[in-house]
Amino acid sequence: MKGSMLNDEFFSRLEALAFELRANLGGFFGGKHLVRTYGQTVEFADYREYMLGDDIRRIDWNLYSRFEKYFLKLFTDERQMHTQIFIDCSASMGKDMPQKAQYTVGVAAALGYLSIHNMDKTSFKLIKGDKAEDSFGTLVGKKAFFDAISSLEELEFDGETDLYRAVTSCPNLGSNDGLTVIISDFFTDSDWKKAVDYLCYKKKQVLLIQVMTPDEIDPTYSGRVNLIDAESLGMEDPKNLRIRINRSNQLAYEEALRDMKEELRSFCASRGADFISVSTGNPIEKMLFKELLKVGIIA
Repeated sequence: MKGSMLNDEFFSRLEALAFELRANLGGFFGGKHLVRTYGQTVEFADYREYMLGDDIRRIDWNLYSRFEKYFLKLFTDERQMHTQIFIDCSASMGKDMPQKAQYTVGVAAALGYLSIHNMDKTSFKLIKGDKAEDSFGTLVGKKAFFDAISSLEELEFDGETDLYRAVTSCPNLGSNDGLTVIISDFFTDSDWKKAVDYLCYKKKQVLLIQVMTPDEIDPTYSGRVNLIDAESLGMEDPKNLRIRINRSNQLAYEEALRDMKEELRSFCASRGADFISVSTGNPIEKMLFKELLKVGIIA
């Protein structure tokens, strides 16, 4: 991918950030995320009365000397989370739009790096058609991460995708073990709502990131134009629309885009998921600091 932004300077600017995930997620032992269950760390959390079968080594004898009752010391528990990043590889996400493709890969890489840098696991799921390809497997450690990123930069965007079928048929999805991100423009006829519902059913913390170019957010077309659906190119009968663009068309587009974003935002809120919409005209670091901090995903 020409003009790649994925370099040492880019990743070093991310190291001050960390995911702020829900405390009730399960995850695996050995991470840095505090959860609501009690575990084996050195950080004190609470006391409870001794029960038959408890480990007597955790009895607080100072409290026994004061109250003549047995109390156990409870400590916080830390878990390793799994960040799964679904990347919509449809034509509208990057075919003939290198800036959008580069930005999409950059967002995925930034989120993956935040996970790896904070001792979590990550994986990249490439949505192509109605499948989610798991080309790199589960990544642990920076060496495995950077090996995957070098291949991710060559990612091709083409055709149509079905977000629902790809997400629900994804193997090794897991349950209650971390953050699942879907990066897409959501210019799709597939049922993305069912995809979100399925991830919530799997007890995932869900984040939808809508990536759009400045031209998609505020198109400057006027006069007679021939609009071609990028995802139908290569078909026998590609979808196209010959239209004369005037002010009323522009206002209708702005209203439809606002309604689309509001539908995404309100549906996610109703499911306890998060949604942000970003422009490729803004630096990725600014998006991470501003938008993800606003919804409480990072700290």
